[in-house]
Amino acid sequence: MLPIHLFRTNKELILEGLKKKNFKETELVHRIISIDEHRRTLQVENDNLAASVNSASKAIGQLMAKGEKQQAEEMKAQVSQHKEQAKEIAQKLADLEAQLHESLVRLPNLPHISVPPGKTPEENEVVRTGGTRPDLSAQNMPHWELTAKYGLMDLELGTKITGAGFPVFMGQGARLQRALINYFLNYNTEAGYKEYCPPFMVNADSAYGTGQLPDKEGQMYHVTADELYLIPTAEVPVTNIYRDVIIQECDLPVKMTAYSPCFRREAGSYGKDVRGLNRVHQFDKVEVVQITNPVHSYEALEGMVHHVEKLLQSLNLEYRILRLCGGDMSFTSALTYDFEVYSAAQERWLEVSSVSNFETFQSNRMKIRYKDGNGKTQPVHTLNGSSLALPRIIACLLENHQTVDGIKIPAALQPYFGKDLIN
Repeated sequence: MLPIHLFRTNKELILEGLKKKNFKETELVHRIISIDEHRRTLQVENDNLAASVNSASKAIGQLMAKGEKQQAEEMKAQVSQHKEQAKEIAQKLADLEAQLHESLVRLPNLPHISVPPGKTPEENEVVRTGGTRPDLSAQNMPHWELTAKYGLMDLELGTKITGAGFPVFMGQGARLQRALINYFLNYNTEAGYKEYCPPFMVNADSAYGTGQLPDKEGQMYHVTADELYLIPTAEVPVTNIYRDVIIQECDLPVKMTAYSPCFRREAGSYGKDVRGLNRVHQFDKVEVVQITNPVHSYEALEGMVHHVEKLLQSLNLEYRILRLCGGDMSFTSALTYDFEVYSAAQERWLEVSSVSNFETFQSNRMKIRYKDGNGKTQPVHTLNGSSLALPRIIACLLENHQTVDGIKIPAALQPYFGKDLIN
């Protein structure tokens, strides 16, 4: 959530940022400024009434002490009138606060100055590439055929049990899932991230805190009887661990990692680009989250990008890193890097990770603060990244490492998988 002082001091900065993010409802900015001005005027009026009541109350006591009861009674009537006026103003202030909050939460985060302009994924900026594209034989298969050939996954069985987009992994496929999760978690903890095992459902306050509500309400599975939401990413419960917490400056950065299943409705997704594991409703992912001093957050972001990049390198996959343009960024992000891996059998790039800095957007919602050297509380910056999401990683591992003898397992993953070949 954007801080209200920014609307008072730099309206043009907000409008420029929203334009770069291709956000159309700019009338919200003017509405917020108008509500805030009205609220501040009423607050001054309320404060003046309170001061008058306090002053009159003291005067009443003095008049009563002097025996001037008639004047005291007249002043009491005036105080009673002021108190009624104050009640009316207090109600108006409460209504304005609600209107202000409702408008503020509908505005996305502002993009960092380095975010390139653009509206579509085609306008994202390639930062760098790495890895080598495999030279596959003419008999290469896409992952949905490979999983059937080796008995790794059954999409139809998932449809029978739950519905479309809920794959069932089995045998070596389930073993590969478990191996990747363990490898990713160990890789993260060895880099200083503390491991958590969070709940896989959250309440509305948690979903609001990280920005899923109200922006992505329709994309989450909602357990209506208990007013809980199945998480779209471990970022949601993990970041909320520090909701309403004041952190000592010496304890920053806070580095956390967690595995979780992720649930996304992905409403409206269909067609050849979502075949197999390209887009599913339930998948596994390992997440990294950092809470940092604002001074160091972009240094932390670059560190997280290199962290994910080294992980991809260890899997021997061709990848590229994109800096997202304003129109392709998430509601909450100030700067996002996407990682894409080349799917050799499908001959297309698949997104496997996003690493983002949210600056104070989430911490303002969650009231996560730190106490600086002067004892003053300040909002922290929050960051998160996929390290990594499994479905498209599995798709690319199967497709890019397929041979006539089977599917090769990268050396870094072999201790977790227990063998060097799926056959």
